[in-house]
Amino acid sequence: MFEISNLKTPLIGPISLSIAPGECVSLRGPSGTGKSLLLRAIADLDPNEGDVRLDQQSRNRMPAPQWRRLVAMIPAESGWWTDNVADHFKPGPETAALLEAVDLPKALDWKVNRLSTGEKQRLALARALHNKPKVLLLDEPTSALDEQATARVEDIVRRQMSEGVAILLVTHDQAQAQRLGGRHFLMEHGRLSPVAEAVA
Repeated sequence: MFEISNLKTPLIGPISLSIAPGECVSLRGPSGTGKSLLLRAIADLDPNEGDVRLDQQSRNRMPAPQWRRLVAMIPAESGWWTDNVADHFKPGPETAALLEAVDLPKALDWKVNRLSTGEKQRLALARALHNKPKVLLLDEPTSALDEQATARVEDIVRRQMSEGVAILLVTHDQAQAQRLGGRHFLMEHGRLSPVAEAVA
């Protein structure tokens, strides 16, 4: 179980939420209401207060890099620390399978500066999955993708759910929230409220 208790920053919260293994919770709301800030706080990328636990183990009791491998955030715009895509992946059959899954099998030969925004989104997802996270924090994961690529990413998300990964999905796409989310929340003024279904 993934549990967030009284999480807050100067701009959001307090927020409490639990996500079961294999569950996808969708989060929608107007721009600027704190959705991305919430994901960053959960990943401990910004100063925050509160308790976040994975399988009853507190985030505060493990090194930050270990936490971020287990609780992986894939932002709308991912970071790249060298010019070569290959430098961001471990070589081997697992990487090849992940790149095939996102329909970028030859990406290891590419330069980061030639990637489109959509290619970066898909590669960032593949990069995160290599660490076998137990939680995925997805921030608009298909915002720059066409219909076919979106379907591929959604298939990956469903596969992760079937393997017990808990997912918090931020999306402006109401139909996507309905397709993937089992529960839906609206964020306004830095606070969460449950809704019966994904809202426009």
